[in-house]
Amino acid sequence: MLRRTVLLVLFYSLANAQEKPPTLYDRLGRYDGISNIADGYLKGIRSDPQFARFSGRGADSLRRAKQLLKDQLCALTGGPCTYIGRDMKTAHSGLGITANEWAANMKYMAAALEKAKIGSKEKTEFLAIIDSLKPAIVEAPK
Repeated sequence: MLRRTVLLVLFYSLANAQEKPPTLYDRLGRYDGISNIADGYLKGIRSDPQFARFSGRGADSLRRAKQLLKDQLCALTGGPCTYIGRDMKTAHSGLGITANEWAANMKYMAAALEKAKIGSKEKTEFLAIIDSLKPAIVEAPK
């Protein structure tokens, strides 16, 4: 009798469990989608002479930075990744990133989303998350 009751409770729980809506991470294509977006973004940024001052790194440092970006985007969008990099204020302090450079950064991120054929709802949601980092990255002119 107890066994039957336990089974009925379990069945009832499973039947009435509401499925969670997919996370932004899921809607972007999970890790492969995030990786594709990050690669497209970095390709754009690294080809722009405006950002040449940030490219003076060795191949290993560039690979590490790319992996950190992917992990961060994965974590920010609800994925299972753990971002182990520094906080944005610490990582960008002293670089003198301007509002104009931030706008260009957002342009490259939007272009990467377009190239990856990300829907408008997800694109808007994703860009809002990225734009929320602006106060920690952009430095006021001195």
